[in-house]
Amino acid sequence: MEQISCIAVDDTSFLLIRHAESTWNAGGRWQGHGDPPLTARGRAQAVALAELLSEEGIDLLIASDLARSVETAAILGARWGLVPRHDARLREIDIGAWTGLTRKQIAEREADLLARFEAEDLDARPGGGETRLEIRARVRSAAAELAASHRGRCLALVTHLGVIRALAPGAELANAEWLRLPVRALPAAGVREGTA
Repeated sequence: MEQISCIAVDDTSFLLIRHAESTWNAGGRWQGHGDPPLTARGRAQAVALAELLSEEGIDLLIASDLARSVETAAILGARWGLVPRHDARLREIDIGAWTGLTRKQIAEREADLLARFEAEDLDARPGGGETRLEIRARVRSAAAELAASHRGRCLALVTHLGVIRALAPGAELANAEWLRLPVRALPAAGVREGTA
């Protein structure tokens, strides 16, 4: 992953960090708003990431309130000397009845809906949960508010792949990977562009 420091950024910027590996990641189970903890491997990933990003000049650490993000942020914060704040608006997309299921189990129950969701249909409602348009509106609004409240600072957001895709369409991050996003690059809420 390319290392770009927040220190050199003149305006507000985000480090978007995907939480470390959870027990459900390891088991191939879809998480959504499910709340599994990190695995031992996930905790090790978070420790390594904390060291890697220790010189990034991060001013504020904000995490989703789901356990996998909370745990990851606690490990990062301990290394960086920051106390994480928790924000429910940074939760993963709500996948309703699909929570805790494997892709195979979902395909057996709702193959057509799964195909629409995986094809990036912005209006597909996985498991009766949240559409991609809805997560975009929620997450982009939260990011805009955080940026306005913390001008000129570097904010690390420990969150989920669906949230990262809502802010940086097309992003593909593995557990404990990250990218930097200047506030000026944030897409507008509700826009129906590309993939998320």
